[in-house]
Amino acid sequence: MSWKTDLRKNKWLYLLFLPVFIWYVLFAYWPMYGLVISFQDYNIVKGIAGSDWAGFKHFKDFFNDPYFFRLIRNTFLLNFYGLLFGFPVPILLALMFNEIRSLWLRKLSQTISYLPHFISTVVVAGMALTFLSPSSGIINVLINKLGWESIHFFQEPEWFRTIYVGLGIWQSAGFSAIIYFAALSGISPELYEAARMDGANRWNQMRYITLPGLVPTIVILLILNIGGMLGADFQKIILLYNSTIYETADVLNTYVYRKGLLDYNFGFATTVGLFQGIVGFVLVYMANWISRKVNETSLW
Repeated sequence: MSWKTDLRKNKWLYLLFLPVFIWYVLFAYWPMYGLVISFQDYNIVKGIAGSDWAGFKHFKDFFNDPYFFRLIRNTFLLNFYGLLFGFPVPILLALMFNEIRSLWLRKLSQTISYLPHFISTVVVAGMALTFLSPSSGIINVLINKLGWESIHFFQEPEWFRTIYVGLGIWQSAGFSAIIYFAALSGISPELYEAARMDGANRWNQMRYITLPGLVPTIVILLILNIGGMLGADFQKIILLYNSTIYETADVLNTYVYRKGLLDYNFGFATTVGLFQGIVGFVLVYMANWISRKVNETSLW
């Protein structure tokens, strides 16, 4: 079938797809032209076309930056801990929801777990600052009642990763469980009926039917999460961190913000962003390749 015949036959489908195509061109692909700023001494007055060429100057400056390894370490560890402790939580929630036989109790539990996702990050950060306040925060009030001294959570660097990861799990676990619960809905009930006839209890049904049915979804989402290992929730970090905890809280995204918008070094900031994108692509490609070799489940 020629492309003309296909276009004529499916013209209404292509028409429906057109807004999506335009959106991707304008907001996903066309802005990539701006990556050329990474190789320029960009001047906002002269624009991209008129700015002087700098070659790999910004890349050399970034790799020789005294904060380079700290930024990589902080960004990687925040995402690694989030993946290690946060990734299994939605899976466990979905399995728990699936085991609740009372329909109204299941819906109530799911609704309660979804709610934090719809709370603004600004509000979540404000709640964290309030609850963890060294003077009047409820956490420190309880600590004081136990006879211990108040903890300055946002002045002691070692607490930031725990707070960041904990807030991320609380805010996103319930909503992320929707994907896994939807995958569970696609498992044939006949498999469970056959297992019960063979004498399998609830635990064995979960082990041999439910979990294997979730594996493809788990693998795909794991690959996507690995691709974001050098990204971070920029908004949350900006709202929570301060100069006293840069040691553990300063990440690539916040560094880009300071260098690009505060120091007006747009070329350098674009270089850092490009570096993140390249590393993310490599990680996704490697994770996808390994997954395809191990269990034949992959993105492509």
